[in-house]
Amino acid sequence: MQSRNIAARAGRWSAEHRKTAIWGWIALVIAAVFVGSSLGTRTLDNNKSNVGESGRADKALAGAFPDSASESVLVQSKQAKADDPSFRAAVIGVEKRLDRLGFVRNLQDPYQGDGGQISADRHSALIDFEIPDNAKVDPQQKVDLALAAVAAAQHAHPQLRIDELGDASAQNAVEDSISSDFQKAEVTSLPITLAILVIVFGALVAAGVPLLLALTAVAATIGLIGPISHISPVDQAITSVILLIGLAVGVDYSMFYLRREREERAAGNGERASLEAAAATSGRAVLISGFTVMIAMAGMYIAGDPTFASFATGTILVVAMAMIGSLTVLPALLAWLGDRVEKGRVPFVGRLKSKANGTGFWSAMVEKVMRRPLLFGLAATAALLALAIPAFGLHTANSGVDAFPNDLKVIKTYDRIQAAFPGAQLPAKVVVSAADVTSPQVKAGLAELRQRALQDPHSFGRPITLDISADKSVADVHVPLAGHGTDTRSDAALDKLRTQLVPETVGSAAGVTANVTGDTASSKDFTDVLKQRMPLVFAFVLGAAFLLLLVTFRSIVIPLKAIVLNLLSVGAAYGVVVWIFQEGHLEGLLGFQSTGAITSWLPLFLFVVLFGLSMDYHVFILTRIREAYDGGMSTDQAVAHGIKTTAGVVTSAAAVMVAVFSIFATLSFLDFKEMGVGLAIAVLIDATVVRAILLPATMKLLGDWNWYLPSWLGWLPRVRREAEPEPVRA
Repeated sequence: MQSRNIAARAGRWSAEHRKTAIWGWIALVIAAVFVGSSLGTRTLDNNKSNVGESGRADKALAGAFPDSASESVLVQSKQAKADDPSFRAAVIGVEKRLDRLGFVRNLQDPYQGDGGQISADRHSALIDFEIPDNAKVDPQQKVDLALAAVAAAQHAHPQLRIDELGDASAQNAVEDSISSDFQKAEVTSLPITLAILVIVFGALVAAGVPLLLALTAVAATIGLIGPISHISPVDQAITSVILLIGLAVGVDYSMFYLRREREERAAGNGERASLEAAAATSGRAVLISGFTVMIAMAGMYIAGDPTFASFATGTILVVAMAMIGSLTVLPALLAWLGDRVEKGRVPFVGRLKSKANGTGFWSAMVEKVMRRPLLFGLAATAALLALAIPAFGLHTANSGVDAFPNDLKVIKTYDRIQAAFPGAQLPAKVVVSAADVTSPQVKAGLAELRQRALQDPHSFGRPITLDISADKSVADVHVPLAGHGTDTRSDAALDKLRTQLVPETVGSAAGVTANVTGDTASSKDFTDVLKQRMPLVFAFVLGAAFLLLLVTFRSIVIPLKAIVLNLLSVGAAYGVVVWIFQEGHLEGLLGFQSTGAITSWLPLFLFVVLFGLSMDYHVFILTRIREAYDGGMSTDQAVAHGIKTTAGVVTSAAAVMVAVFSIFATLSFLDFKEMGVGLAIAVLIDATVVRAILLPATMKLLGDWNWYLPSWLGWLPRVRREAEPEPVRA
C-alpha cells in the first residue's frame, strides 16, 4: 500500500481522535493567550533600534544619558511679542505650573541663554523640558499631567496660543490614532469576511468554520509573541500585522480544505472518504503553501532591521499556527460536524453562491485562453509590464510626519512650531564621544561646529543646544535641519553636517568619535541598509521557493515559471503603488497628500508578503493540476481541470483578501493606505490575470515540458500523494 503523506496522516488521526484534537487546540489557544497576557509584550524602543551611523550614535547616548522624553511648550501670539508683559506672564505661568508637577527636569526658560528659543519675529517662544523615563516615572503616563498643566495655562491666558508637543505627548496621540484606525479595520474586516464566506458556502456553520480557525490561530500567535518578545522585542504594530496575515491565510487554508471535502461529498462519496480525500490533496497543498509562505516571510530577517525581524517572527508563527490548525483541528471539526456543516442555510444565497464561485465565467475564460494561448499570454504580459513601468521610477523615503493625519492636534502644533522654529522638533543630534568632552580641544571643536551651523541658515536652524553627560564622556549637540525632516532639503543639510561640518570641526580632534543621529539621519541609514539588503532578500526568497517547488513538483520548469509569474504580479503592484502614491494620482478618492515618495519599508514588506500570498494560490492550483496529470489526464486536460475546479475557492479566497486589505486603504495613516492598496492590487492581479490567463497560457504553450526534470536531478526525494480512497456511497 502506498504510504500516506503527512497531511493525510494528520487528517486521519484527527478524524479518529477528534475530541483530543479539538480540545487540544482549544487548550493550546487558551494557554498561549494566558501566557501572553501574563508576561505582556516587550516592544522595540525605536530610539535604540536604528542602524548604521545613527545606531552607533544612539548606543553612545543610551550609555551616557538617563532615559527621558523631551517636551516643548509653544507660547505664541499674533499681536504680542516675547518682550511684552502679557507674553512674559504667560511664559512664567507655564513654567510655574510645570515646576509644581515635581517630575519635570531641565526646564529651560526661553529668556535665558542665546535667545534660540525665541523666534526671529519674536512672536513665538519655546519652553523646553524633560520627563525622566525610569522605574518610578513613565513619561507616557506623566505627560497627561503636563498637558493638563499647559491646558490650564492656556485657559488663564486666552489671548495667546499655548500648546505642548514632544516625544511622549506625540507618541500617545499617534498611538491612540493608530489604535483607533486598527480597531476600525478589525471591526470592519470580520463582518465583511463572514459575509463573503456565507455567500461562498451558503450556510452559517460552514462560513463560521474558516473564520473561527483563523481567529483562534491569530489569538494563539499573539499570545505566543508575548514570551518571545522578552527574548527579542517586537514592533508595536506586530499584532495588527499578525491579524492581517493570519486572517488571510487562515481563511484560505480552511476554505481549500473545506471546499474539497464538500466537493467529494457532492460527488457521492461517504463522509469518511471525503474527509480523507481532502486531507490527502488539499491538506498537502496547505502544507506546501504554508512552508512556501513562511520561507518568503523569513526573508525579512535578512533586512538587518529589528522591526522587520519582529514582523518575520510574527508572520511565520501565525502562518504556522494556521497551517497546523488546518491539518489537525479542522479535520476533527469536519469529522464531528459531518453534513451538519451545511446547517444554517441562508435563503436566497444559492444564486449569489454560484456567482461568487464564478466557475462558469472562469471555465469559459480558461477555454478561450487554451485555444489561443500565445495571444492571451502576450496580451496579459504586456498589460502587467505596462502597470509595472512606474515602478522603475520608485523613490523611497521615510514618510515621517507626513504620514500622519493632518487633523491630529499634535500635527497642527508641530506645523506651528516648524513654521516658527524650522527643524527644531526633528533636529539632528551630533553625538561626540571622548575621554573628556570638556577638554579645551573638544570644546573648541564644539564651538566651531555651532558657529558654522549658525552661519548657514539655509541648511541649519535654531536653537542649537548642548548637553554633556555626567561623566563628561559624551556631548549631545542638537542641530535643527532645514526642511521637514525627510525631504530633499533635510537630506542635503544632513549630508553637509556629516561630510563637512562634523569632520572639519569636532570630528578632527584626536581621540574623538562623532556620529550623527536623529529622525532624518535614522531614516537615511534605514533606507541605505534596505537598499543594500534587498538583493539578498530577493535571492533568499526566490532561491528557497524554487528549491521547495522543485522538490514538491519534481519539475525545473514549474518553479521557474511560478517565480516569473509572481514577480510579474509583484512588479505590477509596485507600479500601481508608485503611480498612485508617489506620483499623486487619486489623492481625492483615497484621501491623502502625496509626499513624492513611497515609505521606505514598504517595497521589501510588499515583496515578501505578496510573493508568499501569490504562491499560496499558485501552489493550490498546481497541486490540483499535478493531481489530475498523475491521474492520467494529458497536460492540457489537467490544466483545464485544475483551474476550473479551483476557480470557485480561489476566487472566494481572493475576495476575502482583497476586501480585508482594501480596508487598510481607508485608514488615515499614509503608510497603511500604501500597504493596503499594494496588497489588494497584487492579490487581485494574481487571482485574475495571472491565474486565469498567464498560468493556463504558459502551461498550454509548454505542454509536457512543464514536467521536465533533468536526469541529473533524478535523485530528488519524491513527495508522494496518498492514493485516493475507495468511494464510499452515503
